[in-house]
Amino acid sequence: MTLIELLLVLALIGILLSMAVPKLMPLIGRTKSMEAQMQLKHVLNLEKNYFYINSKYSSSIDDIGFEQSKLVTQDGKANYKIEITEASNKSFVAKAISVTDFDQDGQLNVWQVTHDEEIKEITKD
Repeated sequence: MTLIELLLVLALIGILLSMAVPKLMPLIGRTKSMEAQMQLKHVLNLEKNYFYINSKYSSSIDDIGFEQSKLVTQDGKANYKIEITEASNKSFVAKAISVTDFDQDGQLNVWQVTHDEEIKEITKD
């Protein structure tokens, strides 16, 4: 193979990749959002256990025993920060907020879970 043939092959691969990457970005965002949903399900189970023992929901992640994984902004692997935003004797709300903008549109992805086991996306990325 000559150098020109090699450069043409690399150029074609680059063109094909530039066409494929924008189509894959929503898939990457959906895959990463599964992390938020799994973490919120875990928080839901921990909050239920806490409720059965104390007859109220906790407003502290530490009280329920949830251990936040190291975030990607801190050289870890977690893409979402988990917070309990509301807690009372009868209800709670926990949120998973992404720490990176997956599709570079200026919006961070936010998921929410409530005491009635409803997990929903609040802000799409």
